[in-house]
Amino acid sequence: MNAAERIEAASSFLLQSPPGEINDVLNDVRNIISDDDSLHEGVLPALKEYNLTQFMTWILPNVSPQSIVSDAARIEATEGGQERFIDPRSKTSFLFDHLSLEASSSQPAEPDADSEPFRAALEKATLAYLEAHFHDGVASILSSKQSTNHFVIQVVANKYNPSNYWSGRWRSEYNINLNDNTVAGKVLVNIHYYEQGNVQLSTTHNISLSLPAAIVTSSPTASASKILALIEDEEGKYQTSLNDTYQEMGEKTFKGLRRALPLTRQKIDWDKVLGYKLGAELASSKGLFGGS
Repeated sequence: MNAAERIEAASSFLLQSPPGEINDVLNDVRNIISDDDSLHEGVLPALKEYNLTQFMTWILPNVSPQSIVSDAARIEATEGGQERFIDPRSKTSFLFDHLSLEASSSQPAEPDADSEPFRAALEKATLAYLEAHFHDGVASILSSKQSTNHFVIQVVANKYNPSNYWSGRWRSEYNINLNDNTVAGKVLVNIHYYEQGNVQLSTTHNISLSLPAAIVTSSPTASASKILALIEDEEGKYQTSLNDTYQEMGEKTFKGLRRALPLTRQKIDWDKVLGYKLGAELASSKGLFGGS
């Protein structure tokens, strides 16, 4: 495998990194490349893509709320892997280094005067929804680059529990278009469980809503609350469907893969089995395995 192929393989591994484990994967692929300079340069595009699509969060200096790094929040690209992002909640922009995962050079960022009233109302309603349903969740509500009547809601909630060998991430994103009264969104769930094995779940659930005219013509506060109520209802249905799926998998799918007990309907003493010899002792113990 040549250097280019190793870089491609390393990038693929990084893009598939489970929640909260990107640094572990990066350290592992260093052994594949064996050249830190080539590694950093070669996998930088993959790191950028991962950070943007996974809604990487960061706490800005002297700013208490966490910020989301995403394509919708990106306002400028610079040299050396750094890009500038906006945090509408704190009205701040900042540089983010995709390789070191550090934010710097924060500065004030004034919002668009025309879209700010509705954006602020959406932010207030989203934060209330976040507090009710997400543990340590982070939200960002942005005015879209496309028009003053287009807004983006982004939510990410991470739960890392390495001591119990699992991690998870919930992401949701909604594009609200007041010109055609629509909400187009998606929910993405990633879970990694790796105690004595390696199991990953990755799901995408698309959501499409039509907004009644009464919602759009209401005040910003009333409209935002009703839009978040619709989102809450859709995400609640999806959460219920996930719970039902897991219940069915536990009761039917996984049980169908193997017998709960051997034919004798008795549990096998595996410690005892390991001590058997392939001869007289096995032959004399046929009864354990259903023999005569």
